Amino acid sequence: MLYMVIENFRGGDPIPVYRRFRDRGRLMPKGIEYRGSWVTEDLRRCFQIMECEDRRLLDQWMANWDDITDFEAIPVVTSAEAAAAVAPRL
Repeated sequence: MLYMVIENFRGGDPIPVYRRFRDRGRLMPKGIEYRGSWVTEDLRRCFQIMECEDRRLLDQWMANWDDITDFEAIPVVTSAEAAAAVAPRL
């Protein structure tokens, strides 16, 4: 399952997040795959695509960061998967 993870850096401050990442890495449990990320120009939010089969793993990963980041995790499908799902109704 793919998830769009939206991170809002607490207080709009990216420094604690980037410092922890530099010092400790992504802190992901085994079973999660990082697919890519994008950060807003003002460095206040990050959008990541993560893949895992067990949502509890994603929750464990977010718990490693929830003191400095607020999360929203949304299950998503690829554009190709969405097009295939809609195609029979066109």
